[in-house]
Amino acid sequence: MNENLPQNQQAQNGLIQLNEFETNLKQVLIFHSLPTDGVFAGIPERVNVFKNLNTVLGQLTLEKKQQSLYLSKFIASTASGLFDASLNYLWDETILQIRKRVSQYDIEFFYDNAVTGDRRKRLKDESDLDKVDDYDLIKGAKEIGLISDLGFKHLEYINYMRNWASAAHPNNSEITGLQLVSWLETCIKEVITLPISNVTIRIKQLLQGVKNTAISAKNAQEIAVFSTSLIQEQINNLVSGFFGIYVRPETTSQTHQNINLLLPEIWGRVDEDVKQSFGLKYAHFTANNSQDEKKLSRQFLQIVSAESYIPDDLRAIEIDNTIDNLLSAHRGFNNFYNEPAFAKQLLRIIGKPLKIPKSVEKKFVIAIVEAFLTNGNGVAVSANEIYTEILSNLNSHQANIAGLSFTDSKISSRLQFSLSQQKFKELLEIVIPSITSPPVNDLIKYITDEYKGNVSQLMNDKAVKTSVENLKILLSV
Repeated sequence: MNENLPQNQQAQNGLIQLNEFETNLKQVLIFHSLPTDGVFAGIPERVNVFKNLNTVLGQLTLEKKQQSLYLSKFIASTASGLFDASLNYLWDETILQIRKRVSQYDIEFFYDNAVTGDRRKRLKDESDLDKVDDYDLIKGAKEIGLISDLGFKHLEYINYMRNWASAAHPNNSEITGLQLVSWLETCIKEVITLPISNVTIRIKQLLQGVKNTAISAKNAQEIAVFSTSLIQEQINNLVSGFFGIYVRPETTSQTHQNINLLLPEIWGRVDEDVKQSFGLKYAHFTANNSQDEKKLSRQFLQIVSAESYIPDDLRAIEIDNTIDNLLSAHRGFNNFYNEPAFAKQLLRIIGKPLKIPKSVEKKFVIAIVEAFLTNGNGVAVSANEIYTEILSNLNSHQANIAGLSFTDSKISSRLQFSLSQQKFKELLEIVIPSITSPPVNDLIKYITDEYKGNVSQLMNDKAVKTSVENLKILLSV
């Protein structure tokens, strides 16, 4: 379109050009006796994209534009009226850009925070990034500070639409031009052009320093002061990164000495469930006969006199692995088919009545909540029956975790979908009879009876936020 023409004239010319383009494409389809109905998005919808394209793409530098091959394909498929393909290309560009961000940061720190269980062993360097699922990629990027919490929430929604309304699957969904250009702007703002925060840069420098230079006792105290500026999730992820570095057999003695100095300075701020996870990883190394990692992980716990976090019941390892398998199936394409088998396996392991080791209790409950809330697209009926049975038989403490699960960023993000919102109300009805804590019951009563906003925004409500702060002991036990 000629940018020197008046806007109305540009729009008119655009309509004419798109009409001619579509007519020619249809002639090809007709020549080959192929369907033409329902193939192309309406031309006015395509015009809506192109009217906003200059403004949205104007946020990119020339260098970024020249490197964005999938954005070219996005525009080409949009012009053709193939919006489902456009969404696919947009997502491809987004994933590519996140991988670039991760590869420029600290790849091992990313893997330690993004991937759980046995899958972590298969990931070594940048060449393995394509083995990380899209959900784990955006979740891991959020957890190490490469995208924001809000960005993660938006990207999870776009990923949902890509999975269920794009050319990735056969579907009858209709995507509008304004939706498409809005998603393009989200991916540009929240990924491609989002500056990395100063705190995230400092964490990267700290990790590099831990691995490459000697840290003195004075340095350790200064770093402890810096750590007071970190939010809880950043502290948890940083110490998880320390653990990942410490237990690698190739880690140098100098790096071990650095962590020996740093860990006691910040251990007190680490969440209990994260501390439990270190003991659980020790148990995994024991069960897998990984002698080097077993020895080093025990040394890590000994630094802060935390060997009590090693689980007595090695059954927790099997439960932990099954939780990871269930979540992987739940977040995947064929979850309706794959999910029930893992849900049944998990129920068999924990038994009736439920016997859940303390070391995996919170992870177990949050995983069941996430699966029960669905992926936003539909209910895996056979698995849902198992989740309902488990939720109905939680003890008071476990029911507290389920009822207050909206404080977990993965759960609050899932609650942006209408189906998940309905399932959350159903969840509260299931767990309320098991909750004996008056403050928790009061908070849930406020949420169900008085709160009028979107449940995905609960933690933005002042009354809810204040109540949760007062309930931190219940949440962390």
